[in-house]
Amino acid sequence: MTATALVERARTFAALVRLSHSVFALPFALLSLLVATDGRPSPRLLLLVVLAVVAARTAAMAYNRYADRDLDRRNPRTAGREIPRGVVSPRQALGLTLVSATAFLGICWLLSPLCLWLALPTLLWLLAYSHVKRFSSLCHLWLGIALGLSPLAAWVAADGAFGPRLWAPLVLGAGVAAWVAGFDVLYACQDEAFDRATGLHSLPARLGARAAMWCSRALHLLAAAGFAAFAGLAPLGIAFRVGVGLAVLLMVWQHALLRPRDLSRIQTAFFTANGTLAIVMFAAGCVDLYLLPGSR
Repeated sequence: MTATALVERARTFAALVRLSHSVFALPFALLSLLVATDGRPSPRLLLLVVLAVVAARTAAMAYNRYADRDLDRRNPRTAGREIPRGVVSPRQALGLTLVSATAFLGICWLLSPLCLWLALPTLLWLLAYSHVKRFSSLCHLWLGIALGLSPLAAWVAADGAFGPRLWAPLVLGAGVAAWVAGFDVLYACQDEAFDRATGLHSLPARLGARAAMWCSRALHLLAAAGFAAFAGLAPLGIAFRVGVGLAVLLMVWQHALLRPRDLSRIQTAFFTANGTLAIVMFAAGCVDLYLLPGSR
């Protein structure tokens, strides 16, 4: 296989797992790690945490595409994904899942025995998400918790033990969980009719788009409270508090972009607003840690 073909193949698998969507979880994991180490993680720890997040997310996304391959083929919105189009086979997606899951377990083993013990139930939770929507409309919260585990996991990787300091990443993780669940509800509004017709249990299919959007707003209020509480528990200073304020504005903006009967700006609301939110909060935390340590 030529170098050009290898690059193209890598791009195909990156598209399969939506590698760019790592922007939702990775900044919060890194923020938690930096706060836990007072901004001075070892290069080894930093690298292993990044690799663990990417490996876990890749395993979860590859398995999701494998588990949903028949649903994706039937849904006009998702029929263009890699497995329905035939550019990635189900066996290849499952193989990527196994390789990524094995890598995740190996990375956790390198981090600490405690991380290895916690890795398996974490991995099972991530993989199980792909099946929850088949029987429960709590699937959005399940996904939120999956991403909300990343700040807690990064903190445990830094400390190597459970202790009173874990309140801070727990609160941050809860905020992330509510934020992710909230925007996942909005994203699921696109498939309200399809989910209802096929018996999938998304919140929009159960309640309708209008009521689901109100549930999303409530989740984002909880997220804002969690982010603000983390600023006090960490503690972080004025820059992070400004970052929380900007995050709130970005959540308000994404809700302003959408209406129950008009989801035409869903990609801006989903990726642009939320990706920017994660980066802004990480950057604000870095400003406090490295440029304004006296403000804490």
